[in-house]
Amino acid sequence: MPCITRFAPSPTGLLHVGNGYAALRCKQWAEQHRATMLLRIEDIDHTRCQPHFADAMLEDLQWLGLSWPEPVRKQSEHLAGYQYALIRLRQMGVIYPCFCTRKSIQLELLRMGGAPHREDAASHYPGTCRHIPVTEQERRMATESSFAWRLDINRATGMVGEPVWFDEQGTPQRDTIPHDVVIGRKDIGVSYHLAVVVDDALQGISHVIRGEDLKESTAIHRLLQQLLGYPSPLYIHHPLLKNSAGERLAKRIGSTTLSSLRNMGVCPQRLRHYLLDGCDQLWPFNEGEDAAIIAMLGTPDKR
Repeated sequence: MPCITRFAPSPTGLLHVGNGYAALRCKQWAEQHRATMLLRIEDIDHTRCQPHFADAMLEDLQWLGLSWPEPVRKQSEHLAGYQYALIRLRQMGVIYPCFCTRKSIQLELLRMGGAPHREDAASHYPGTCRHIPVTEQERRMATESSFAWRLDINRATGMVGEPVWFDEQGTPQRDTIPHDVVIGRKDIGVSYHLAVVVDDALQGISHVIRGEDLKESTAIHRLLQQLLGYPSPLYIHHPLLKNSAGERLAKRIGSTTLSSLRNMGVCPQRLRHYLLDGCDQLWPFNEGEDAAIIAMLGTPDKR
């Protein structure tokens, strides 16, 4: 059976060097194992994703020396398939509508004695809407402008068992899913978790090569695969590229973009070599340090 992996960025901004590093790690694995690397554009969130960022993404990856089979799958073109999966889960009785806001979750956590921080609203859901009667659910879905679909972890695991996923060596891994996660939203349809599981199954992905920041999502994906009857890929989580402060590179902190490197004339071959063989997961440059970057990586005419 052929090995197939994928690089799947979201066009919410320009790709930064950390994204380029992840793409190169994925491509390197594919070449070492005679596998195919697909490119997927995860643009399901129309409130954040922009077509011009998707176009820039393709240009930056091609400049970096990457190639992939056509056509490129864009999630925004396959919304009906994700909705069908959501309907199946609803018919199974393992999801429920949640009408909570971040603020109301914070208040409930505070009432229960939990830490009332904003991030806890996303990572620690107290189950407020889990037992709302069906008639009340239907009434509120018809009248309220916003709600989410949450996966009932206890009911789902009671149906198919605890999720077990496998790493590249075939070693079973078991992780606990701490709360009922969002897998659908009224405004964008479905979440990343459900869309990526559907895509991986449809595209025949055998190996998922991605950053260690996504490791905690793997048990969620495996549980959804079990519920929907999908095969499970093997998962490989690589270290992240970090800056001098030890932070992982990210769009929100203004990490160096591939586009800026391309515009300043950095040699893409040297950049690839540096990221894969010479950086030790460290990007020591800040935005605007063009001279230092050029001194380290050179330009094509200085090779």
